[in-house]
Amino acid sequence: MHLYIHVPFCARRCSYCDFAIAVRREVPSLAFAAAIQREWEQWQEHPAWAESGTLDTVYVGGGTPSRLEAHGIARLIERIRADRQLARGAEVTLEANPDDVDRTTAEAWVRAGINRVSLGSQSFQPAVLAWMHRTHDAEQIGRAVGVLRAAGLVDISLDLIYGLPEAVQRNWNEDLDRAFGLLPTHLSLYGLTIEPHTALGKWTARGESISTPDDRAADEYLLAHERLTGAGYQHYEVSNGSLPGRRARHNSAYWTRAPFIGLGPSAHSALLGGRSWNVREWEEYRRRTEEGRPLTEARETLTPAQVRLEELYLGLRTSDGLPVGRLPEGVVAQWRRQGWAEADPGRVRLTPEGWLRLDALVASVSDY
Repeated sequence: MHLYIHVPFCARRCSYCDFAIAVRREVPSLAFAAAIQREWEQWQEHPAWAESGTLDTVYVGGGTPSRLEAHGIARLIERIRADRQLARGAEVTLEANPDDVDRTTAEAWVRAGINRVSLGSQSFQPAVLAWMHRTHDAEQIGRAVGVLRAAGLVDISLDLIYGLPEAVQRNWNEDLDRAFGLLPTHLSLYGLTIEPHTALGKWTARGESISTPDDRAADEYLLAHERLTGAGYQHYEVSNGSLPGRRARHNSAYWTRAPFIGLGPSAHSALLGGRSWNVREWEEYRRRTEEGRPLTEARETLTPAQVRLEELYLGLRTSDGLPVGRLPEGVVAQWRRQGWAEADPGRVRLTPEGWLRLDALVASVSDY
């Protein structure tokens, strides 16, 4: 079993962000912790616990979880441990912004049981960070990494976004240099997407911003793959690379369709063949927890065909790939000729060129 906690609070909304967040000058840490605990109580009698009463991973994401007061995070972890056993060596991740990291806070996170931090760096270039509406500057990223390591947190992931509009004049190779120079154990590389209700979506609709051509974004992605493997990292999933033994275990659980519970506004859960997700907005979520009303926005049960399609998509997005028998022999041969896949006697795996075409490739075999 795996647990995700969604913390919606942010100091400001990034230009590209379409997540369920709540912009707050003052974060209601105690109210949030109380609401999460009330939802957590409702999950304790769920029949899925019969298969496993142990949590293998906990992931506190957002939003900006690092804006919660450290004692609020500790309170949540303590309550979870009181109700459910954490597996030996369980991965407990916190997402953080560089400007929220200081020695006192980092040490408090360690005491609370956090043993992995995902740092939302996105870029090391001032103009790019300003365009993204990020709240940190480039130098704070390196300082944050140093503070985290001094506190005993050695498992550190950095996020970078590629495929920015050419007008931003972002030097992708320079950002990769700066990221690798910090020696993170993990790197997440996300292609910029334009969502209509974001600031970036509105800029684009007005013609103030022009989307990056697909070939330029592809070149940046392939360069990142080359740099990752050249530096000794394993590019183990479409958007993720790690040093050996440092894969993100929580996210890997999603890709293998392991059961997980999501707490907080907009959080999703997947258990016993079904999915559900909570109401999106923080205030509505808070009110419902206080009034004892249901938190679920909707739920669905996957059909066998949907499960098969999801298994195809999730398997092909990882370096583990799929058993060769899951795909038509002719399709695998065609993908290999195009340089989109590699196959050994037992499995078929997409190459980085194939990962760039993942959605189209999966669609082409969706009826198989």
